[in-house]
Amino acid sequence: MGSAGNLPRNEDGISAALGVLKQQFGEAFHTGQSIREQHGHTTTWIETQAPDAVVFAKSTEEVASIVKVCAAHKVPVIAYGTGTSLEGHVNAPAGGVCIDLTEMNAIKEVHAEDLDCVIQPGVTREQLNTYLRDQGLFFPIDPGANASLGGMAATRASGTNAVRYGTMKDNVLALEVVLPSGEVIRTGTRAKKSSAGYDLTRLLIGAEGTLGVITEVTLKLQGIPEAMSSARCSFETIDAACQAVMMTIQYGIPVARIELLDTLAVQAANAYSKLDLPEEHLLLLEFHGSETGVAEQAEMFGSIAEEFGGSGFEWTTKAEDRNKLWQARHDMYWAALALRPGTKGISTDVCVPISRLAECVTAAKDKADALGLISTVVGHVGDGNFHMLPLVDMDNAEEVASAQSYVSWLNELAISMGGTCTGEHGIGQGKKPYLRKELGGAVDVMAAVKAAIDPDGIMNPGKIF
Repeated sequence: MGSAGNLPRNEDGISAALGVLKQQFGEAFHTGQSIREQHGHTTTWIETQAPDAVVFAKSTEEVASIVKVCAAHKVPVIAYGTGTSLEGHVNAPAGGVCIDLTEMNAIKEVHAEDLDCVIQPGVTREQLNTYLRDQGLFFPIDPGANASLGGMAATRASGTNAVRYGTMKDNVLALEVVLPSGEVIRTGTRAKKSSAGYDLTRLLIGAEGTLGVITEVTLKLQGIPEAMSSARCSFETIDAACQAVMMTIQYGIPVARIELLDTLAVQAANAYSKLDLPEEHLLLLEFHGSETGVAEQAEMFGSIAEEFGGSGFEWTTKAEDRNKLWQARHDMYWAALALRPGTKGISTDVCVPISRLAECVTAAKDKADALGLISTVVGHVGDGNFHMLPLVDMDNAEEVASAQSYVSWLNELAISMGGTCTGEHGIGQGKKPYLRKELGGAVDVMAAVKAAIDPDGIMNPGKIF
């Protein structure tokens, strides 16, 4: 089982802080076991570590007030969005106070003419895009889950559109953050570029709540394309599918999405989402642009796919057909779990340079098969990022040990190829053993920054380091 590890508890400080917060926040303050466990819940195999209390904040001022109380008593603070992270980010290994930000869900400003907006951290991706639709705008970062945008910034999330639109670090202009002292700062403006000092915005994106609590996010937006087309194509081997991806990217075809599903993943999608896709390795693609542009791009990909033995190539601009395919991709986690009910899905997220993609995915699939692990392969392969999902019986010690060995092997393989142990899930608790292998002495610089900003170590302790 994934080990979260425990940290020393400040029992006296926790008791004192909870007493103050209960008096200040009344009905917004909770210590019931079920709600605490819900806020320590993680969607991976890492054990749940519940906080001592949950406080529902409604404003930046309330967040700052909670943090000041915790700082005075040296009590851990864990920010919570929707709880969809995969590496134990919301666990409380030293206890403490969870700040639930779901009620801070206002879309404060939309500047359509400037293609940006200002939101509170509890706004979810789907909520924002529903609000923007009538203005012809959308926010492109799509991790699959309907995650909160504050959480997406904290974990430097990406997803299916990253190959064209980048990740959260490319789409956040500024943050408002409550520091460990309770001080509130802004890290930037709405200007599209700036050379004003240290880039604190990028420092805090991906800091996983270890440097402060994000209370406002200024985002870049995109215009909804005139036309979108989706394409699909099947391949006999994973290597052929990956080679087609590599050629598509190297030719500069401006794909918005390019996703890989191996044969097992396609079988799961067919069963779960009631589809009739050919049960071979599959690429799903989406193109954004003008009517003629998306048609040309789809046809160019079709020619590349043919070179690598692709079959069943189809493309469509019909919204209902596109939505059905992409919903099936978004449901892939649940579809995979249905292949083996009662097991845990261990979602990995390595990323390698595009030139090593075919080699890495093929090796990952072969290794899983050799260990007897049942695992789908899915991936945002346009940027070299893919996920293995071993389905593990947590009551079978031998199987758990095999899965642990496999995850370690895969992370180290990606690093050895000039890649990363985490393309988009973050470090949290689960990936800590691999961070130094990837970045070496840079981890000490991160720790120095952490110590300078959060000397008492109260911000989401036990994560990253």
